[in-house]
Amino acid sequence: MQPDLSKVKYVLFDWDGTLSDNRAIVLKAVSQVLAEHGLPSWAEIKNKRNPQLSLWDNFANFFGVGWPAAYERYIEIYKKLIPSMVKAFPQAEKVLQRLKDDGVVLMIMTNKDPRLLEVELPLLYNPALFARIVPGHEAPRDKPWPDHIYYTLRGLLTPAEINPQDVWMVGDSDQDSDCAFAAHALPVRINAPLFDEAAPHSADIVWLHDFTEFDNLLAKN
Repeated sequence: MQPDLSKVKYVLFDWDGTLSDNRAIVLKAVSQVLAEHGLPSWAEIKNKRNPQLSLWDNFANFFGVGWPAAYERYIEIYKKLIPSMVKAFPQAEKVLQRLKDDGVVLMIMTNKDPRLLEVELPLLYNPALFARIVPGHEAPRDKPWPDHIYYTLRGLLTPAEINPQDVWMVGDSDQDSDCAFAAHALPVRINAPLFDEAAPHSADIVWLHDFTEFDNLLAKN
């Protein structure tokens, strides 16, 4: 699908795996907590994941009744890894700046814990690039539910006014594209997902290999 760049007004970006190349941090932190609890490796335990929930909300499926303590330990480990491991995807900042210079309103809409997002974001981008930053558990329901998009666009567009020409949802996973479809925004898929998803290449999704391809798309319009 070839999007119409002349009409887009709002572009909502996922964070993990989309703007932040942080999968190695996620996997290292989760693996360490699993090992501390004497649980199987991530390769085995991830099969307990509910794809309708964020990693945050899946901790109950991974760790059972002791999940709150396990999650706090994950936060502790993750924070220590951020300075040495977090990085942006090549060309991502260029794409953001080009969109902003063209008058597009940029937002971050993620299921990520705000305690982690607030540490990572300023290390990678100028927060002023984004008109709104909505972390996990701030909206009534996180992705893949459309509530997340409705909440992010509150006061700008009503749910009935959202359409794929005006609003794009850029992410790396089925949760992102499912959320976009549910809210009638345009799903744009970029990078590879953390989980082993095998989503069909729907003609209604814009598929981009990376931000270099995204930049090339913008340059042609």
